[in-house]
Amino acid sequence: MHKTTDNIQFHYLKKDFPFTRRGECKQFIRGMFRKEKVPFESLSYIFCSDEYLLEINRAHLDHDYYTDIITFDLSEPGAPTTGEVYISIDRVKDNARDHNETFARELHRVIFHGVLHLCGFGDKTAREEKIMRQKEDFYLDKYFGSK
Repeated sequence: MHKTTDNIQFHYLKKDFPFTRRGECKQFIRGMFRKEKVPFESLSYIFCSDEYLLEINRAHLDHDYYTDIITFDLSEPGAPTTGEVYISIDRVKDNARDHNETFARELHRVIFHGVLHLCGFGDKTAREEKIMRQKEDFYLDKYFGSK
């Protein structure tokens, strides 16, 4: 059964950044869950500042450092995936510059990164991080076309 409600939401606590093709991005995210064979219910993205995400990092993860993304899996055991993904636009801008990448591609890297976490991919070990990067690159190339 296909839901008629919009089960992917974008919320903007920080608004001063370009983000086009939102509808296409939502469709692509749904396709990622299908490709990874992970049942999907709903997902909220919250685009925010470094300071906002730092407070979440301190309060919920007991980490005292800036990060570009924090993903929370809010799913009940055995239920389809429900999640929240917080993205620091400040970090995305800095990372794009530091990695000589476009802002759009870096933004989508972290958007897809959150989906991959919700699909069960980690990034704590060198092996996990390598697999995560390969998956990110795979989905970025599918979304944007090969570089």
